[in-house]
Amino acid sequence: MNPEFRGTAIPLTEGGLAQATQRLQVGLPEIWSVLKVETRGCGFLADRRPQILFERHVFHRETQGRFDATAPDLSDAEAGGYSGGAGEYERLERAIALDRRAALRSASWGIGQVMGFNADRVGFGDDVEAMVTAMMASEDDQLRAMFAFVVGNNLHVALQRHDWASFARGYNGANFAKNQYDNKLATAFTRFSTVGVPDLRVRTAQMLLMYRGFDPGPVDGEMGNRTRTALREFQGQAGIPATGDVDDATLAALPAA
Repeated sequence: MNPEFRGTAIPLTEGGLAQATQRLQVGLPEIWSVLKVETRGCGFLADRRPQILFERHVFHRETQGRFDATAPDLSDAEAGGYSGGAGEYERLERAIALDRRAALRSASWGIGQVMGFNADRVGFGDDVEAMVTAMMASEDDQLRAMFAFVVGNNLHVALQRHDWASFARGYNGANFAKNQYDNKLATAFTRFSTVGVPDLRVRTAQMLLMYRGFDPGPVDGEMGNRTRTALREFQGQAGIPATGDVDDATLAALPAA
């Protein structure tokens, strides 16, 4: 694994969520509804590199098609060719060898999958390198970029009004209804408003367990059987009482060396 993009990968914090609610003037149920429906759920891979997706059609546009003939899997007018997961970094690294700036601008980054070419729009000026560095640092940084994009496109107004169709149209494009993004947002909001939002301590533990090589299941802030089992396995190895609970001692011992 190329360690270049491996950062501190700090999980989402209460402070980061508070910043988001203040900037958007909404509550936590609205924030979590967007995170549930419009994101990958977790901003990092198990190796602590940001989630990315390399877009060959964007690389084609960024480089005026200079590499279409020699690297058609990396540069093409049509989207596609995805590897998924860590495989996207192999594509990114090959594109970097051709044109680093264009390659970084052609990938989407972090929990909100913000495109590199949006660096200016989300607060990094024309410096995509600075944006990537922030994406490597924490989910709070990723969240700030994501919601800067929302504000920059005036979608926070739709979010405040719970106008899910307008938000989904602005975030996903004109074909949002095909995947029922508006209905999914409305359903998520109802759920989070009634049963509560994800437990951030559980979610933090899930991410840290994932970094340590355990399998907690989805990083969703919900205490399921897989998360409890992973906690007990880690606690047993760490010499902590194997309760399967997210206690202070476990959270203190979990961060990877």
